Amino acid sequence: MRWFYFILLLTSSNCFAETSVEYYQNGTQHVLTGHYHKSGVLYEAKNPKQTLHLATLDWPPYIGNNLCNKGWVYQFSIALLNSKGYSVYIEFLPWARAVRNVELGKADILMPEYFIEDTAPSDYVNGKTRRELLGLSNSFKGGEIAFLKRKGDIDRFTGNLKSLKGQKIGVVRGYQNTPEFDAMMDNAEFEVITSVDDLQLVQLLVAKRVDLIIGDPQVLKFSVTYSSLTKPEKQSLLSSIEQESIPLQYNPLYFAISKLTPKWLLVLEDINEGLYQFHNSGEIDRIINTTNTQCKP
Repeated sequence: MRWFYFILLLTSSNCFAETSVEYYQNGTQHVLTGHYHKSGVLYEAKNPKQTLHLATLDWPPYIGNNLCNKGWVYQFSIALLNSKGYSVYIEFLPWARAVRNVELGKADILMPEYFIEDTAPSDYVNGKTRRELLGLSNSFKGGEIAFLKRKGDIDRFTGNLKSLKGQKIGVVRGYQNTPEFDAMMDNAEFEVITSVDDLQLVQLLVAKRVDLIIGDPQVLKFSVTYSSLTKPEKQSLLSSIEQESIPLQYNPLYFAISKLTPKWLLVLEDINEGLYQFHNSGEIDRIINTTNTQCKP
């Protein structure tokens, strides 16, 4: 069987233009053009198994409504699902609302997601864990999780999370970080201040509302760079923060499928098969490299 070979289609420099995805399957070229639908974009498959509603967020450099080609995770996700016979309706939302919609079955897939522990409680369905509501796919490439501090501050993290007990830490509401950190946070071992997104998280740190913030350093810095702030405001924020010396861990990414989605187990099986094929063919690396080449600032 011949594996799939996928090629990203260069899009208009206008970040609000419809974004196209092009790929080859068994020697046949497929070009997908998104069409605005409701509050998102619809990519239609021929004779689709079903239409999957994806809930995602602005999370540059991985994915973002205003990014060139909307980021490699966007391109990768549309191509993967279409290659398995699905139409895709994708919608950008604040993360907490995206989580809520998928856990309640108002959308089918939450992406990109970090690993969800079996014991992680749902914030939206009383008495249920998130894994009771969501099926988690196999993993794909992700990024590092670390603490960021104000520039010039001493390191607070020693490599053991117990060293941070009692510290005031900023987190994005609804984000999973690491299982140990999330468990300690749920047990109120840190004083936690929540933000609605990564940009606000950086602003909390610089404003001295928190001692540290946690997240993917690449994402946190991109959230400032691609924001609507003025250039001096961006420079001020970026020059005021730095990563702690010891990273927390590497976090791969996942698709999380609502168990209220029709035939969700088949959807999960198809996604995992597609991930296997993408991994073996080297397509994930190629998509990342192509996006980086096409979308240099």
